[in-house]
Amino acid sequence: MDNQSPPFWKSKTLEAMSESEWESICDGCGRCCLVKLEDEDTGEYYATDIACRLLDTALCQCRNYAERQSLVPDCVRLTPHEARTLGWLPPTCGYRLLAEGKDLPWWHPLVSGSQETVIEAGVSVKGRVHCHEDEIAVEDVINRIKQWPLAYPKKARALKGSTVPAGSKES
Repeated sequence: MDNQSPPFWKSKTLEAMSESEWESICDGCGRCCLVKLEDEDTGEYYATDIACRLLDTALCQCRNYAERQSLVPDCVRLTPHEARTLGWLPPTCGYRLLAEGKDLPWWHPLVSGSQETVIEAGVSVKGRVHCHEDEIAVEDVINRIKQWPLAYPKKARALKGSTVPAGSKES
């Protein structure tokens, strides 16, 4: 009989997690750091392949995480409430998955033990970013709308026998 405790993300609510546990739920994909547009009439979200000016696209990390909200006023500080309510969080987002009562997928670093599986599964924005938001004219942003940032990658499903969560679009 296995006396090992379940991992914290299976035994704690989002609200009960410590700060370090909460931060570790982020898989470092960078999808939430892409510019998103909202149709004011329908409320539908569209993602682009344009990164926030603070995103280091090689590492898929914020260049100034501690001060991101003062440097980028529309940067969202994710909380359990936001994880449950933000319509633009990608279907691969660990916070969203846990908020929806789902488990973390095989490629998530907490499960796989490696950040490389995020890239292997096609979840990471690494190599897929066109430019940073301060490198493109505002009127050209709409031409950079892509489906993949808000879709579940086929690679993530195809590898390791993973399945796409119900209701998720695929890229």
